[in-house]
Amino acid sequence: MLLPSTSEDSAAVLFVDDEPTSRKWFARTFSDEFNVVTAAGAAEALTVLGERSDEFAVLITDYRMPERDGMKLLQAVQRDFRHLVRLLATAYAGKEVAIAAVNEGKVLRILEKPLDDAVTREALREAMALHRSQALERAMNDGRAAALRETLGFLAHELNTPLATVRGCVNAVAARCQPPVPGAPAGIVQFAEEHPGEILDALQRAERRALYCQSLVSTFVQSARDAYPGAAPQTVSAGSLVNALLDEFPFEEDERAWITWQGGDDFKLPGRRDLLYLVLCTLTKNALLALRGGSAPSLVIEFGSTPRAAGSAQGWIRFSDNGPGIEPAILARLTHEPVTTRAHSGGNGMGLMFCHRVMRSIGGSIDIQSSAGHGTRVILHFAPGGECVGR
Repeated sequence: MLLPSTSEDSAAVLFVDDEPTSRKWFARTFSDEFNVVTAAGAAEALTVLGERSDEFAVLITDYRMPERDGMKLLQAVQRDFRHLVRLLATAYAGKEVAIAAVNEGKVLRILEKPLDDAVTREALREAMALHRSQALERAMNDGRAAALRETLGFLAHELNTPLATVRGCVNAVAARCQPPVPGAPAGIVQFAEEHPGEILDALQRAERRALYCQSLVSTFVQSARDAYPGAAPQTVSAGSLVNALLDEFPFEEDERAWITWQGGDDFKLPGRRDLLYLVLCTLTKNALLALRGGSAPSLVIEFGSTPRAAGSAQGWIRFSDNGPGIEPAILARLTHEPVTTRAHSGGNGMGLMFCHRVMRSIGGSIDIQSSAGHGTRVILHFAPGGECVGR
């Protein structure tokens, strides 16, 4: 077996032929451009691939070899090493061989032996280009899958807390139910309250949490519908998303009164509505939790756009609170690792990381400004060039 002769960073070509002269010619002819590894037969080739298959991009094999022919090797590679682009070299390119190579071995090209330098080089370049494009597509799909897993995990986390509250409220109401009084009219149930309005408060709290869960789920369902081919592109403005947030978020007690919002020039948001809505919900929840227990709590939500060069504008949404602020050591880590200021109450630090990744995926950014004792400001910056929709 001849080892690679060029950079270890190059994806290699594995050339399989039982003739030593053919292997030497192939390595000498094409090692100026490609990282070439040779094998004397199917068994040796599969051993090499079993040990370091990730190093290879292209397999080119002779058809007629002793013990196991090239077609059986192609079938094994198709089954176990699907990332390899496959080529078949043969002096017996009959109809049956060609059909089997395409249908069973999934070959890109069939090359006639003796191999022509120019034709073979062109085929290797084509195979390498196909491997690069397929590798890029696999990486993109892996990235999409990872992002989907993260999104669904974060959505489950966001749903878990309000659903636990709903369950707690229902259990609390059920616990207040009194046994029937002898002689009481049928159909009337009595509840005992520790203080007036307790039962109604619990039911209303459960309803707010249930509506919030429903709004999150319906938003993601709509995004799934919008993803189908032929669906109209999603369009959502900053103003409409902020309004949806204020209408649907499950505020506790007088929390809604803590919030004021100021709208500047409205603009269309890029990206998926469901993810952006989850970002706004996360930032609102974090701010409200920080404000609890403080004096005169205030959260101001603003949106607008800033003119840029060449007539474009950059949209932004800003959250400003007068809470306790964030220590510098924690602030420096917030969007880069799972650190939280609320570990005692179940915080896991994933919220701002999720927001950061969503903004980065649409070409935007998230800026957090804070100092201990002086509140926190979080600004979502969107990519310049967004379309304004007026006030």
